Amino acid sequence: MKRRTVLAVLASSVAILGCAPEPAPPPKPAEKPGPLPKKADRVLVLKGARKLFLMAGDRTIKTYTVSLGRVPVGHKEREGDGKTPEGTYTLDYRNPDSQYYRSIHISYPAAADRERARKLGVSPGGEIMIHGLPNGKGWIGPDHAQYDWTEGCIAVTNEEMDEIWAMVADGTQIEIRP
Repeated sequence: MKRRTVLAVLASSVAILGCAPEPAPPPKPAEKPGPLPKKADRVLVLKGARKLFLMAGDRTIKTYTVSLGRVPVGHKEREGDGKTPEGTYTLDYRNPDSQYYRSIHISYPAAADRERARKLGVSPGGEIMIHGLPNGKGWIGPDHAQYDWTEGCIAVTNEEMDEIWAMVADGTQIEIRP
């Protein structure tokens, strides 16, 4: 029953934002001694594993379990397809007043995404974010990751979003792999 309740709350809370080779194994923690850096210089998302890694060079600083778009397999092709994009983008701005608990924008669509959509005669969509839970629904916590419920965004808990917010600067590269 709890799973249905969580799914129903998430489904009713998600507004349509457009937020919409072999996968590499997850990065391994570096064997270098010493404290981990407090800032990430890149973000890696492995969609198949439902993991987001904050990286500093070749070292993993932090790993998070994520929820993706409601249609998690494949690259985003058009607005409303429920897919999370794949490729290399930039985390280019923040929204502290999002309809979700904080959000950081992913620079999708890139030129190649816009061209692909143009050839299909569709809008590529946009407003893809890393974000927390819907406002007022933070109590769901890690249970949100039992389902892929976004419109193409990458969702974490509110506490995790606070950590990402503090450790990732605007202009940081994000790579999203299958």
